[in-house]
Parts: sequence; structure tokens; C-alpha cells
Amino acid sequence: MHDAPTPARDQLLPPPSPEETLQLLQRLRDGEEDALDALLSRLLPRLRRWAHGRLPRAARGMLDTGDIVQTVAARAVRHFATLDVPHSSALGYYLRQAISNEIATHWRRADRRVFETTAGPSLPADDTSPLDRLIGVERLQRYEAALQRLDPMDREAIVARFELAYDYDDLARYLGKPSAGAARVAVHRAVKRLTEEARHV
Repeated sequence: MHDAPTPARDQLLPPPSPEETLQLLQRLRDGEEDALDALLSRLLPRLRRWAHGRLPRAARGMLDTGDIVQTVAARAVRHFATLDVPHSSALGYYLRQAISNEIATHWRRADRRVFETTAGPSLPADDTSPLDRLIGVERLQRYEAALQRLDPMDREAIVARFELAYDYDDLARYLGKPSAGAARVAVHRAVKRLTEEARHV
């Protein structure tokens, strides 16, 4: 694999549809290496941006999210040929979980005292993710807990719209919905269910 570009320079391609995901995975199982490049080029750029926003703010100048995502992708591709995923959103969830685990590992290994001494005026004043700005950092744990209580399609609708910043056309493609309007309705319903679940966490 080539070195990962920085998040700001990633080209955001439309996500693969559920049918395309299954086709690309089947081609990968058949030994077609170009299928892997086609699949990752559609998923990784937004995942790099997502990972950048998920880093602890004090760590963002010291950990390279491009490297983290690239490491996870290199490990994950070994399992792609045997991975049982029904659609692109399920594959996206699999990759996000792996990236989250890798970020947590790097954060635990880091010298937090170094982060504390560097987390001052030299850091950017506002480098938060869309998710941080949407709900506030202090409510993130509650959001995560409620998110895990949703069914997979509702969870993916919320994550893809608010964390991966898909527009409704791309979201419809990602979720396998017939139109942007249907994707918008799916997000509205998912947010309503998320709000309900948040009352129980």
C-alpha cells in the first residue's frame, strides 16, 4: 500500500453501494488485487477524517491518523476475503471499530504528561470534529453508549451523516436506499431513536 495522504488532501469519492461492496469483495476473493484498491479508495478517505476528529485533542499533533488508518487497513485486508458483510455500511462499521481500537492503543502508550505540557496556546484553537461541534465533547460518551443500543442500520445512518459527513445522495448509496429523500427520512428516524435511547444511558 502507498503512504496515506493527509486528511485535508484526500479525495472524497462516492461510497460503494451494497451491491458494489459485495461485488468487490467477491472479486477480492477471486484474487483480483485491483478490487482491493477500488474498495479502499472509496472508504478510507472519510475514515481518515473521522479518525482525525476522534483523536484526543491534545494528541492530534503527535499521532498521525493517516498512519493509524493505514495500519488498520493493512491488517484488515487480510480478512476481507473471508469477511461476511452484507453491505458497505457494515464494512465501514468493521473498519471504524478497528480504527477506534488502534487509536485507544496509541493513546494508552503515549506519555500523557507530554500531552499535558504541549496542550497550550500552540495547539489550534478549534480542531474539533463535526461530531464534537454537534453534541459537545462532554456528551460524547453518552452519545456512544446510546449509539450502540441502536440497530445497525440506524447506527450507520447517524454515523455516516454526522461523523463521515455524507450528503444525502451519497448516504442513500451507502445505505442502499432508493433516493436522497429516503436517506433523509432514515436519518430523521434514527436520530429520534437515538434520542430515546439516550434517556436510558
